Amino acid sequence: MMNFQEKILLGQFVVTSEIGPPKGIETKILLEDAQLIRGRVDGINVTDLQSSLMRLGSLAVSFQLKQKGFEPIYQLTCRDRNRLALQSDLLSAAALGIKNVLILTGDHTTSGDHPEAKPVFDLDSVQLLQVAKRLESGFDMKQNKLDGASPEFFLGAVVNPGADPLDLQIMKMEKKIDAGAEFFQTQAVYDIKTFEKFLSKIKHKKMPVIAGIVLLKSAGMARYMNKNVAGIFVPENLIKEMEEAKDKVAQSIDIASRLIKELKPFCQGVHIMPIGWNNIVPRVLDASGL
Repeated sequence: MMNFQEKILLGQFVVTSEIGPPKGIETKILLEDAQLIRGRVDGINVTDLQSSLMRLGSLAVSFQLKQKGFEPIYQLTCRDRNRLALQSDLLSAAALGIKNVLILTGDHTTSGDHPEAKPVFDLDSVQLLQVAKRLESGFDMKQNKLDGASPEFFLGAVVNPGADPLDLQIMKMEKKIDAGAEFFQTQAVYDIKTFEKFLSKIKHKKMPVIAGIVLLKSAGMARYMNKNVAGIFVPENLIKEMEEAKDKVAQSIDIASRLIKELKPFCQGVHIMPIGWNNIVPRVLDASGL
């Protein structure tokens, strides 16, 4: 059976989902949520203090998922660690057999539940990709040789197809590719035409792009994202659908499945971000024919 990396490199369509570690050490519910999608997704992203909220670490949860036979995609942000800790965590991941790493710069600490925390941002996502590639070659950032075998990673990065100006986002994407990114997961996509425009501008790169699907919970959530989250645009017709729906969950599943069906011909996969609705991901997959 092929793993996530093999499927990506062969150009196959992949499906990934996402799990947020708990605010504590109890992972029973998280692992039960993962069990719901066993055999139905090619990888499970583990968020790294998403939205700058203090939680259990993504490396610990990634390792627990791996022990249970899942394929984790370990998210690593630059926000909370200096270059020593970032390199150490990459080595730790490799030592634990975790190969898939999604590298992000990270949300600022002021957006989280410890707003007085000092942000680090010693490196950005482009630099950290470069560092990961250097570790693979057997050396650290200062060209000190690593002991023994070198780590191996399958490196991912993020891109925002709805960014304005788009050209600047594509320039950053190209820097990430040059730095070593081997696949991309995107910010939430709700507008197909915007996504097609983005793909037309990067098609010469022949880079695997996995489109992000964030499950809408309400019309209010959609309007909040339109107002506050850069690069996300939820069309008014989808907002109206959520507003008028008697069953919000069923409507969210319907919207997500329609988006997935429309996006499938254009990209190499979809990344479902349930935002706490982990138990309905199987219903989204069913409705999407995945």
